[in-house]
Amino acid sequence: MMSHQIAVVTRFYKEMWDHADKSLIPGIFHPDFTFRGSLGPVLVGHEQFAGYVDFVTGALGSYTSDILELVEQGNKVAGRLRFHGYHRKDLFGFAPTGKHVAWMGAPFFTFEGDKVRDLWVLGDVHGLIEQLKANAG
Repeated sequence: MMSHQIAVVTRFYKEMWDHADKSLIPGIFHPDFTFRGSLGPVLVGHEQFAGYVDFVTGALGSYTSDILELVEQGNKVAGRLRFHGYHRKDLFGFAPTGKHVAWMGAPFFTFEGDKVRDLWVLGDVHGLIEQLKANAG
C-alpha cells in the first residue's frame, strides 16, 4: 500500500506536472513552501511556483515526468526521475527546435503534516544544455 507522502509526490508529478494542472498546487504544498527547481531560482509560495510551471511547460511541449524511483524516510521523500518534452520556446538562450530533450533529476521533498513544506530538485542541467546545443547545430 502506498503511503500518503508517496501518493502526494506521485500526484505532483503524474497529475500536476504531466497535465500542467496548477489547480492541484494548494492541495500539495503549504502556502509559503519553498522550492528550488533544477531550471530556475529559489521560489516561495503557490504563485511563484505556478509561474515556474508555466515557464517549463511553455518551453517544453508534452512535458512529462517519469518516476523511476521514490524512497521515503520519516517526513522526507527522495526520488530519481526523468523529465522530458519537445523544445518549443527559448530555453537557456537556445531557440526552439521542436526536438525532444530529456534530463535526469533528483527531487527531495520535506513534508510538514499532509503537505510539502520544501522541495529541492537537482537536475542534470548540463546534460540538457548539451542536448539543446546539439539540436541547434
